[in-house]
Amino acid sequence: MQRQQPTLNRRTMIASGFAAAALARSAGAQNLEAMRIIAPAAPGSGWDQTARAMQDALQTGQISSSVAITNVPGAAGTIGLAQFVNQHRTDPRALLLSGLAMVGGIITNNSPMTLDNVAPIARLTGEYGVIVVKPDSPIRTLADVVQRLRANPGEVAWAGGSAGSADHIMLALICKAIGVSPQRLSYTAFSGGGQAAAAIMGGHVTAGASGIGEWESQIKGGQLRAIGISSPGRVAGFETIPTFKEQGVDVELANWRGVMAAPGISAEQRATLTAAITRMRDTPSWRGALQRFGWMDLFLAGDDFAGFLRQNRAQIGEVLRDLGMAR
Repeated sequence: MQRQQPTLNRRTMIASGFAAAALARSAGAQNLEAMRIIAPAAPGSGWDQTARAMQDALQTGQISSSVAITNVPGAAGTIGLAQFVNQHRTDPRALLLSGLAMVGGIITNNSPMTLDNVAPIARLTGEYGVIVVKPDSPIRTLADVVQRLRANPGEVAWAGGSAGSADHIMLALICKAIGVSPQRLSYTAFSGGGQAAAAIMGGHVTAGASGIGEWESQIKGGQLRAIGISSPGRVAGFETIPTFKEQGVDVELANWRGVMAAPGISAEQRATLTAAITRMRDTPSWRGALQRFGWMDLFLAGDDFAGFLRQNRAQIGEVLRDLGMAR
């Protein structure tokens, strides 16, 4: 199922669509030869799945005659970033997958290579975060959680992904929005969503945070009860889950993935790549991948994506400093 907030996403798509169409007209509908996608994570990871979905869409859509994938795992994508910059600096057919995890990894790993060293092409997909409790929890709304956090943050025990992950960042943003120090969070990091869900259902923690896809089956099956989502508006398929903003907490966050180009390519070459990815987004293969993996279409290209990236990097840097995980 494609999880997409219809009204707001449509506005984004219309705005980015006009810019992408202009790029496509200027660059032309060229068939690119011998493209390469660097997935900065191990095979089977989310970045790897995205790379392989792109590979199929670009080839079956006759946008590229061939697409090779190279996996370079490690350090939240920063090893792949460094290799990409060093080995593909002027390659007009190379793309690097990036995303929120890399934004955070650059900061927490004090990486000498940053996203200033690559050229933004497009944001592709994303997943919003959700807060859940066990079905019989006395917590009914996000306001109940806020009240407890303000009274004594340490008494609200949280389950989520790794320290500094999108889950952790989302909770830190909630704390900041309600005037609580993020460093007072009582946060337990779990290696997998199943372990975190078990801790929530077993009453070992107060609540949990994760991407909505991680706990979709438990939410729809009634094993977990969602009390808020980090989207700008209600999400199709999960219309009963109110947003944080609806409940008075001004927080919006998407765990996004996108693609970057080599830093040394020309403006014309960058426009050609942007046009190719814009065409890819409309192929049946890519649309099928969105539904198959449950990815939301958060497509944003060109200057719009570059602007989003600047804001996202500033936001994530600030919250990681507030968590004591960055200087």
